[in-house]
Amino acid sequence: MTLSCQTQAGQNVAPLLVLASASPRRIALLEQIGLTPDRVLPANIDETPAKGEVPRVYAQRMAAEKARTVASTLGEPALVLAADTVVALGRRILPKAEDRDTARFCLERLSGRRHTVLTSVVVAPTASWVSGRYGARLVETAVTFSRLTPYQIDALLDAGDWSGKAGGYALQGHAAGFIRALSGSASAVIGLPLFETAQLLRGQPGGWLA
Repeated sequence: MTLSCQTQAGQNVAPLLVLASASPRRIALLEQIGLTPDRVLPANIDETPAKGEVPRVYAQRMAAEKARTVASTLGEPALVLAADTVVALGRRILPKAEDRDTARFCLERLSGRRHTVLTSVVVAPTASWVSGRYGARLVETAVTFSRLTPYQIDALLDAGDWSGKAGGYALQGHAAGFIRALSGSASAVIGLPLFETAQLLRGQPGGWLA
């Protein structure tokens, strides 16, 4: 269903759906529920955790900052969708793996252990869409890895699908063969909790989804 809003001239204008992320995983997940973003505008923000910041608060802050940052740059009616995924061991935030050594560091610590994946999703309307509503959800998922041998860790690193992933692994990648249990939302671990995202969009004026 397409929403509309009134401009000062009284014309109906459909608000844009803007994804504040360049993640192909999030784009594919949105397509899974029948949505294609009108624009993809990654947010350029400082993603350094604050001193003493716990994973839950960090994920919520990052998603909110991404959404508001992108919304502030748009002068037309739009709804900005942003998300942030954090892999946590207790109160410790594991880094996003940008190199092989970081990915190894993460996998060695996740081996044989249960950890939590927190994904925060936020929708924020631009100032020019006055009927749009701000909304946020946080989804927690428990994931348990089997114990990994050094050979298995090397094989996961060689596969390469850890690159750019929080915690050094991708649920939709080779690591799936070593995940013993998952309790919660698989789509949230991949990067976007689909049920909660759909609920936020359905809550917009007129209903974004059926």
